[in-house]
Amino acid sequence: MIRPTTLADTTALLAIAAVIGFEPAELNLLHQLLNDGFSDDSASLCLADDDEHHGPVGVAYCEPERMTDQTWNLQLIAMHPDHQGQGRGGQLLHHVEATLKARGGRLLMVETLASFDQARAFYLKNGFEEEARIRDFYAPGQDKIVFRKDLK
Repeated sequence: MIRPTTLADTTALLAIAAVIGFEPAELNLLHQLLNDGFSDDSASLCLADDDEHHGPVGVAYCEPERMTDQTWNLQLIAMHPDHQGQGRGGQLLHHVEATLKARGGRLLMVETLASFDQARAFYLKNGFEEEARIRDFYAPGQDKIVFRKDLK
């Protein structure tokens, strides 16, 4: 079941991020993003894939891109490793897209490291196009790849 997240989900969502490899600084940033999202529901969208036996097993978080006309940035989409490979990530992403379309969303952007082959393949499989590559963005030899998907 895909549903909006609640403040009570924070611990479970941080645990998902930790198990997939988020570093402590990234976990702190995610915690702040979640808190900000709960304090201003009109500005962001955070959804959980909820398993009736395990609680939240996946999360997607996106926010509007400042100074644009209905462009959204997918900041995070993650599924607990025990629930990967079942199509649930794609379902969660499609739910995000449908929700944004209903809100008038026009364009969805996402970025990832060029070395994250699985993430790049996921976005391409789900209809995103590679829009840009920024060389050495994160560190020397760590390029950023920007993907886009038209929501109209």
